[in-house]
Amino acid sequence: MSSTADARNSHCRAQPHTAIRRQPALTERVSVLLPAHRLIPALTKGTSVITKNAALPAIAAFVFVSLGLNGCAAPASSSPESRGDVPVTITIAEPVHGIGYLPLYAAIESGAFEEEGITVEVTTLTGGGHVSSVLSGEVFGFIGGVESGAVANVKGASLKGVVNVVNRGNVYFVAPEGEEPKAGEDLGKYFEGKTIVGGRHGGTPNAILRHILIESGLDPDTDTILQELEDSAAIPSAMNAGAADIAVVAEPQLGLGIAQGLWGQPFLNVPAELGAYAYSSIVVPTKTIDENPGLIQRFVTALIKGQELIEGDPEYAFELAQREFATLDPAALKATLDRAYEDELWDGSCLSKTAIETNLKVARAGKILDDSSIKQSYETVATMTFTGDC
Repeated sequence: MSSTADARNSHCRAQPHTAIRRQPALTERVSVLLPAHRLIPALTKGTSVITKNAALPAIAAFVFVSLGLNGCAAPASSSPESRGDVPVTITIAEPVHGIGYLPLYAAIESGAFEEEGITVEVTTLTGGGHVSSVLSGEVFGFIGGVESGAVANVKGASLKGVVNVVNRGNVYFVAPEGEEPKAGEDLGKYFEGKTIVGGRHGGTPNAILRHILIESGLDPDTDTILQELEDSAAIPSAMNAGAADIAVVAEPQLGLGIAQGLWGQPFLNVPAELGAYAYSSIVVPTKTIDENPGLIQRFVTALIKGQELIEGDPEYAFELAQREFATLDPAALKATLDRAYEDELWDGSCLSKTAIETNLKVARAGKILDDSSIKQSYETVATMTFTGDC
């Protein structure tokens, strides 16, 4: 295999079987490689984070490389599938380091992936880089909304979600304490004319924001002022500077902002508003599913163990969250997790048709997904092959 091909498939390489260990993440804006005891500082350009890793050149976050759709393009003679349960290392890209992804982190820390002969590394890529890195073939898959895969599919890719992680729209609308809408106030009138800060256009939180505004009878682009930040880590700074009236945030930002007095309790709880919603799933190229179903099954089996661990053991979830988000105040972190359980953020690993259809509906309504030419549906963006029916 050429050196170019080796680099392209570095996310799916056979390696000696090693124990999975890692250090806790220090901040949200660091690329976390697990389990190799490495914390790779993020290089910033504007508000986008570029991973300091030769296997993830900055250009990969912006260039669509058609050959990268293979996921794991090693020849049959050296592919993990053809050699049985040979230990392999794979990389999952995440758009942020978030509380919602605790099941993935739990599967790593608990050794569930190790039991399946897999070492999982996680790298944080903002600004849509988590999707682009899959399209370029630099990583095995990404954790995020299936609508991101649908958008890529319309443009010629072929991506599918194989297991769910966050089953609620993990987004909350907040405003400075005392400036929230009054009880019973029309949200359309409240939102109109205000500056709202949130994540990048095309991201899942942004799709939800636009959907809520449209449902409130507004045109997001003319009736409000949207600050759509490439790096959601900058949202608290915008609110602290008085540059926005409303913020759309996820955990742990929500709890941290409450503790710091940047905003009050959420006035709009999206998990309760939208119900079952495929907010964060593991999405991979369909070619990987076709060529390495055994590897996918082993990965999903391990992740389900992590999911069950978080759902069934809140005390462990808190301890893990403290390691992953060491800079957060324990009381704020506890409140964050209490909210996550109350809102049923984690609700099994199956990608239900209801959760997928809600996701795609919101993405279309928010004008993030235009699939009028190449229709996207449950069958094109997800599979229950590896989790079983819901």
